[in-house]
Amino acid sequence: MDQDEILLDTEERMEKAVSVLTNALKGIRTGRANAGLVDSVRVEYYGSPTPLKQIANISVPEPQQILIRPFDSTCLDAIAKAITSSDLGMAPNNDGRVIRLNVPPLSTERRKQLTGRVRDLAEEARVAIRNIRRDANKHADQSEKDKVFSEDDRDATKEKVQDLTKKYEGVVNDKAVAKEKEVMEN
Repeated sequence: MDQDEILLDTEERMEKAVSVLTNALKGIRTGRANAGLVDSVRVEYYGSPTPLKQIANISVPEPQQILIRPFDSTCLDAIAKAITSSDLGMAPNNDGRVIRLNVPPLSTERRKQLTGRVRDLAEEARVAIRNIRRDANKHADQSEKDKVFSEDDRDATKEKVQDLTKKYEGVVNDKAVAKEKEVMEN
């Protein structure tokens, strides 16, 4: 691999790690209704676990309520069961056509638990970014052994990889701090 390929691959993979974190943070409650809260819910639909958003329209008609309107009304009970068994901490209200989820206000203790979860997710993302850095550095070392790179090229590549690592760790830290602040607000 040449220097540009290594750097491009590294940047793409780090971008994906940040994207995974962003999606995970959407699922953390902040006391306000958000369609992202139910993104991780999987419903047993015709024998296979299916993401809720693939079998229902999810909307937020009020700040404290999520409305789930399934495309097939026969799966209402399966959706309610999946929500109940998830760790959302919300009870579904099934009226025969739609499911309403009332988002209760968060207690101080629950907010602290959620900020701990945000920190854990951020650390997972940072570890993923560092693993990507390690792989890129291995590619640079291997390219030098294979006589594709000079020592200077290898060192320059490793330096650029480190710059990317710092950049994406900063993005992860910023996202985590913003989400922690959002969770702790009333």
